Amino acid sequence: MSDILRELLCVSEKAANIARACRQQEALFQLLIEEKKEEEKNKKFAVDFKTLADVLVQEVIKQNMENKFPGLEKHIFGEESNEFTNDLGEKITLRLCSTEEETAELLSKVLNGNKVASEALARVVHQDVAFTDPTLDSTEISVPQDILGIWVDPIDSTYQYIKGSADIKSNQGIFPCGLQCVTILIGVYDIQTGVPLMGVINQPFVSRDPNTLRWKGQCYWGLSYMGTNMHSLQLTISRRSGSEIHAGNTGSEAAFSPSFSAVISTSEKETIKAALSRVCGDRIFGAAGAGYKSLCVVQGLVDIYIFSEDTTFKWDSCAAHAILRAMGGGIVDLKECLERNPETGLDLPQLVYHVENEGAAGVDRWANKGGLIAYRSRKQLETFLSLLVQNLASAETQT
Repeated sequence: MSDILRELLCVSEKAANIARACRQQEALFQLLIEEKKEEEKNKKFAVDFKTLADVLVQEVIKQNMENKFPGLEKHIFGEESNEFTNDLGEKITLRLCSTEEETAELLSKVLNGNKVASEALARVVHQDVAFTDPTLDSTEISVPQDILGIWVDPIDSTYQYIKGSADIKSNQGIFPCGLQCVTILIGVYDIQTGVPLMGVINQPFVSRDPNTLRWKGQCYWGLSYMGTNMHSLQLTISRRSGSEIHAGNTGSEAAFSPSFSAVISTSEKETIKAALSRVCGDRIFGAAGAGYKSLCVVQGLVDIYIFSEDTTFKWDSCAAHAILRAMGGGIVDLKECLERNPETGLDLPQLVYHVENEGAAGVDRWANKGGLIAYRSRKQLETFLSLLVQNLASAETQT
């Protein structure tokens, strides 16, 4: 198996440990939940703690990968900057140090001298993590490092992470909000073609021990390279019963099902919702977090994740896209799909990850401008699209 993928799984688990520690260790939790109003905020604080958690996870991923694969760090891109300037004008660059003590000292500068919190955070940052997966060890494949770029979303659905709701009930396995919607996303793509090759989605908060209140997580991965397609759900899919085959199937049997299920954002446009209700009936689920909604498709809980806005980014979609490719699916540009004539035989407009949006500035350079659809089966997507287009057209005619 690719050594890079193996290391990404380890660093994602370390990142999940940091995310969990910030919610479970009292010294860190108090910082996480603290609401700092502008007039009350200590001017020496370089950053709100929620942002520090994001940045620290991203830096752990970047620097662990650089240590194992020198030169890779310059091809790792993420949502966060690691430079902070506090209200006194002092600039602090957050990097992992070679020892736990040095990292604690640097974190203390960001946290205004809070020694207990800094040491607790440094301890989990420097803990060794091992990750094993029998499927992962079954095939040997080498992916050359020099063609790889990596997108990182250190903590997707930050709002749910800070809010910290732990008692949300799922709707047919899908959580509308809560800690279960928090994900750590690492997507690897070919820097020349933009095609996603490897993906890791770590869900730090899956189940909680009722006695200790400690959380356990789950990690999902996929690899699609040079004709080799592998993913962590291979065993679970093959074990599903016939009654569950619609949700879990990646092949043609699911393609001709007359009903579809979809997960959407609560902010989705009314026109899309109306068309979806005619295609999916009552099998439409709202959920928080772009990463989590993509994961619902990966898990087979829904057939489709559709989002018509331009407010997801390359770091939100790359990891799930790689996993879905390994399963026979993908993520396409919604706007281009709606404008496409299927009779031309042109291929579906898959998202790519190496090109900036022309004329855009800031984070918008990496936005998924046309919206997206994540899917598990190509035939199923084609059927879904034809129904969606018909219903969107009829909705426009009625208005």
